[in-house]
Amino acid sequence: MQERKAWTVSGFAGILLVVLLYAASLSLMITETLPVLGVVLIAASVPILSGFAIVQPNQAIVVTFFGSYAGTLRESGFWLTVPFSVRKKVSLRVRNFNSARLKVNDIEGNPIEIAAVVVFRVVDSAKASFDVDQYEQFVEIQSETALRHVAGKYPYDAFNDSGYSLRGNSDEVATVLSRELQDRLSVAGVEVLEARLTHLAYSTEIASAMLQRQQASAIIAARSRIVEGAVGMVQMAIAQLQQEGIIELDEERKAAMINNLLVAIVSDRSANPVINTGSLY
Repeated sequence: MQERKAWTVSGFAGILLVVLLYAASLSLMITETLPVLGVVLIAASVPILSGFAIVQPNQAIVVTFFGSYAGTLRESGFWLTVPFSVRKKVSLRVRNFNSARLKVNDIEGNPIEIAAVVVFRVVDSAKASFDVDQYEQFVEIQSETALRHVAGKYPYDAFNDSGYSLRGNSDEVATVLSRELQDRLSVAGVEVLEARLTHLAYSTEIASAMLQRQQASAIIAARSRIVEGAVGMVQMAIAQLQQEGIIELDEERKAAMINNLLVAIVSDRSANPVINTGSLY
């Protein structure tokens, strides 16, 4: 089903035509010249009266004539369309849909709570009216289905920078969600303008445990960066000492120096220097 324009003429021209028919019929009946023709003219004005329609801005009217799709009125104004037709109004305004908080599992099997807002509008009134039953409900169900599917493709969080995560890559996840929603809702003549996550959290039953895991992962990741930087600093210090010939270091002294520098740099507390002033013996 594809949207097409319905037959229309100006509603004011239709009113003028009805007035002329009534005037002519009254003139014929009063003068008793052709009273039968006057009755016929009055009867002819009845179908015209049934064809008037008012279209509001950002609104479409789907016209069906005895079960057949006759077209859609999109231009706002007062129109005369197919007589004896059934007309259904469809809003073309931009609308929001806020999903409920859904409990799903991420790709690692962790239960999470997630919710999203979907901004959409109808672009094909024929598909919205005839290809699906109650397109508003269709949008709600498909939005929640797409949200569940996208949430199951990514982990809640990732500290090794190996890929996308729901918490760390919200823009990329929103793009994927919008694309999947558009694929699902195109059958209903709906255009998805934007889709964004509005709520993301671990489920209450594992929130404390996952918080500890998250903190531990963050500490490990930070420590790895600190150790990596500390090793580089120690290598640079030893190389500079040997290059400038300040002091000759054997293997034992190198090991002691590396140990002291690593402890001083990696420790999360300030190092307290110990000065060796010699021995009593």
